[in-house]
Amino acid sequence: MMELASTSRLLKALADETRLRILNLLTREELTGTDLMEILNMGQSRISTHLTLLKEVGLVTDRRAGRRSFYSRITSGPAAEFAGQVLEENDGSSEFAADRSALEELSNRRKHDSRSYFDRVAATFGEQILPGRTWEGLCRALIQLAPRARYADLGIGDGLLTMMLAEVAESVTAVDISPKMLDLLKQRAKAKGLANIETVEGDIEALPLPEASFDVVVLSQALHHAIAPEQALVEAVRILRPGGRLLVIDLLAHTEEWVLDKLQHRHLGFSESALRGLLEEVGLEAATVQRAARDPHPPHFMTLVATGTKPQ
Repeated sequence: MMELASTSRLLKALADETRLRILNLLTREELTGTDLMEILNMGQSRISTHLTLLKEVGLVTDRRAGRRSFYSRITSGPAAEFAGQVLEENDGSSEFAADRSALEELSNRRKHDSRSYFDRVAATFGEQILPGRTWEGLCRALIQLAPRARYADLGIGDGLLTMMLAEVAESVTAVDISPKMLDLLKQRAKAKGLANIETVEGDIEALPLPEASFDVVVLSQALHHAIAPEQALVEAVRILRPGGRLLVIDLLAHTEEWVLDKLQHRHLGFSESALRGLLEEVGLEAATVQRAARDPHPPHFMTLVATGTKPQ
């Protein structure tokens, strides 16, 4: 039930053709004042005055995005319902039809401008600095699609991947030869409230883990640290359940020998055929090896991603 004064202000607000046209447009789409100026061919001060009055009677609301305000029609409440009836009764008017046509032209122009922009920058798009476009963000998003399962992360490094997996996994067993690496992982997991990570100190070539106990085993940038990579893969397959999957992320073969002393690498990466051969030798089925990403900084290391499935 509306008060008489409120009803009077509402009727005055609706007793104007321009304000009805604005409400009709805002029923269809959220618009800025500039959009309304263009569609209705009116100056900024007139549009602003009409919007202010419509806001005062509770028919329009706005939101800020930087320096711009976006306006939309309120659709609930007695005042909004009454306004809706008025708009519906005049839906077939020539003025409303012309405004809808102008709005459609505006939307088409926006699409054209957007398409033209992406066509223009397509060749250099991957080189631009774009808000929110990070490999970590993409990885976190894709991991949300990973199955809720039992994971083993062998050779955890900084533990970033372990933490990501823990967000979706039933459990993650983190294995590393360094107790300090494992302690840091425990601290980070505790700070994030992750209670499904178990840390195990051990060598990836002689895992202190029971066989057939994991659904997914991950070796991320760890295989090139193994003295005998084939033995590390044998161990990874041993702890996989039948039907479980192995994921290997490592480096394509390179000639940067400084990594042997400075980074304790044992191997200068792997060729695609050699890595696929190792997966097949340890009995994995449907083995795949793909080039995933090239480091933009010299010496431009290339990352390989390999997968395989343990036979049922």
